[in-house]
Amino acid sequence: MSVIANLLDSLFDYAGLFPPASLDLPAVVRNYLCYRQGRHADALGRLIVDFNRAQELRTVAGERLREIGVSLIASSERDLDGLLYLLDTGLPIDAIEIKANAPSGIERIARRLPVGLTTYFEVPVEAGDARALDAICAAAARVKLRMGGMTAEAFPSPRATAGMLQALADRHLMFKATAGLHHPLRSIHPFEDSLDSAVGTMHGFVNLCCAAAIIHLGGDAIDAALILEETDQHAWQISPEAIAWREFRWSALQMEDVRREFFCSMGSCSFTQPFKEMETMRWL
Repeated sequence: MSVIANLLDSLFDYAGLFPPASLDLPAVVRNYLCYRQGRHADALGRLIVDFNRAQELRTVAGERLREIGVSLIASSERDLDGLLYLLDTGLPIDAIEIKANAPSGIERIARRLPVGLTTYFEVPVEAGDARALDAICAAAARVKLRMGGMTAEAFPSPRATAGMLQALADRHLMFKATAGLHHPLRSIHPFEDSLDSAVGTMHGFVNLCCAAAIIHLGGDAIDAALILEETDQHAWQISPEAIAWREFRWSALQMEDVRREFFCSMGSCSFTQPFKEMETMRWL
């Protein structure tokens, strides 16, 4: 496959239920099943669903439930009480995501989870606790990084993000990212889908993937921060065989390794917008 195909492979966990899209569950399920049959199906990952809507998902999806890979968002440890029931009754849960940045909480939650279930602990990018990362590593779990939100303050700085990527790589921790990442390159956009929305600078998922490549392949956080700051499309050179930025170049095989071993996926409330923008940039 080409370097862009490897970069995009199963990259987008569809989060249409969440802002700024905020679609209803029937629309989200219809979209997900449609995307599975579309020309960008290889880029589709899991469907992101709140834990308290798991039974509703079963009803809405009906006989097509088995076609959906689910990642559940747990809002608290109390949600875990019903997890085994959902698994035993056939809900196709591939992963669970939960916010818990205290080491003791991470250790306690990890003991309650079924063996083999992919687990993401959301930790803050800015001023993250190294002990929390150590606890996630000890639990053989993964990290979730929130890269944006509805306000400018929700977006971590490139420097803090690069430092977190280095801390993850040092511990051989895999991660996913979420929020404000449905544009390929760092750029200015409205935070919400409304005419009166505030605007601000959002991270780009290509920037993030290439920053992850720098760190994963032995580079340093300074260069990773610089690529996270890059806004110029012409700073990249794209061919089927490789993607390059400045003096850095990653082959299709290297990008495959980054995605398989380090940067797992990202949540996006839009599945179609990233491809429209990449087509406009002639990267697809």
